Amino acid sequence: MKALLQRVSRASVSTEGSIAGEIGSGLLALVSFGRSDTEEDLEWMSRKITGLRIFPDSNNNMNLSVSDISGEILIVSQFTLHADSRKGRRPSFMNAALPEKAELLYRLFVEIVSHSGLEVRSGVFGAAMKITLVNDGPVTIMIDSPSERIC
Repeated sequence: MKALLQRVSRASVSTEGSIAGEIGSGLLALVSFGRSDTEEDLEWMSRKITGLRIFPDSNNNMNLSVSDISGEILIVSQFTLHADSRKGRRPSFMNAALPEKAELLYRLFVEIVSHSGLEVRSGVFGAAMKITLVNDGPVTIMIDSPSERIC
């Protein structure tokens, strides 16, 4: 599993002109699932995202997590994070989970993160989406689950 996190002041995702999910201060999490991802990867990533200390404390040091600030999380499926562009000019997506599996993993991941007690919103799996965000910092961090680093 891969996640691209952006610390945001606000973010929204819309499809067909309607807002599907919207948050205030917190994290926009673009997520992608690999062929070998398991529920263990999803649980690990949920703990990492909710506990990652990338929000400023009173001294303006990145010492607080989204949980510490009672922030919100917007989760959007983004299979292109699994693109392999090392060869040629057209990326390969061979390492990405097939759509049926990816959708199941996405829905389960949103559910797992929701158990954190934070406000969690999501996009629409497989839809053409537009994302609007105000990146705070800017702070953008890429995270690979342990199984991704082994591959």
